Amino acid sequence: MSALEIITAGPLTSVQDFGRFGAQRYGLAPSGAMDRLSLAAANALVGNPLSAPAIEIGPIKTVLKAHGGSLCVALAGALRFAHRGDDLCPLYRTFLLRDGEVLTLDAARKGVFSYLAIAGALQGEAVFGSFSVNARAGLGSPVPRSLQSGNRLEFENAEASRELSRSMVPPVFGEGAIRTVAGPQFDEFGASAKTFFDSPWQISPASDRMGYRLEGPRLTHAGNFNIVSDGTVDGSIQIVGNGQPIVLMKDRGTTGGYPKIATIISADFGRFAQTRPRHTLRFEMIDVTTAQQEARAFHALLHSLLESIRTDA
Repeated sequence: MSALEIITAGPLTSVQDFGRFGAQRYGLAPSGAMDRLSLAAANALVGNPLSAPAIEIGPIKTVLKAHGGSLCVALAGALRFAHRGDDLCPLYRTFLLRDGEVLTLDAARKGVFSYLAIAGALQGEAVFGSFSVNARAGLGSPVPRSLQSGNRLEFENAEASRELSRSMVPPVFGEGAIRTVAGPQFDEFGASAKTFFDSPWQISPASDRMGYRLEGPRLTHAGNFNIVSDGTVDGSIQIVGNGQPIVLMKDRGTTGGYPKIATIISADFGRFAQTRPRHTLRFEMIDVTTAQQEARAFHALLHSLLESIRTDA
């Protein structure tokens, strides 16, 4: 059995898969990869199921070391340099990490999250059907928190894929404004709804896997900013008492007591999640029918990843 040791890692480095489904009735957040498309791409390259658990790596430099045999790995997502000694390791291509070799991932240069997939079955026990870590709740496997120096992840049958040599053209995200549909309390914002869509917003550094705070003009509520708590989804944009939006992310609460002006469509969620702090962005409103069409197109894009893989000589 081969293993990967964490030498150094930032606070946003953890094991994530497609998330925990069917457990919100128990108050458990879905968690899962902030950028599902990049996770799926990395998994596809090493021959794992698209939704398999991999290491989600935040923007800070991360160093890992192989033990017990070679590991076939692939890196996707945020743009960053990765190297074994003096050898650069390209994104969206498999490469071997041999026993004792150290893989260094420099700080992200564009985007936030990278995904390191390892061929073979990650050893651990799924919690409510998922390995995804929710550090606040202490859920996930095999380490129920962010990865730290000294942690070891073991992989069964990792040797079986050691000859795998594949690459793919990175899947393309859409560009432009982040698309949304109207939130359940959209009508409670009056003129502030126009301000929300007409204004540029910046991601606050005070953001994490639970929520991205936005900085921009102060929005006002037509009524009270406290409402009876209702359900939330990934990408719900709630306006809190100070008039600033918070976008609910993968480790969100399952209910919330602030009015929600809009919801980011699922096809744009990963692109939004990869937006760096202090970066400026805008939102636009689309209708539900178009959002559903985009969701189906995104699902098709996910499953087309397997067809885009090239076997290298």
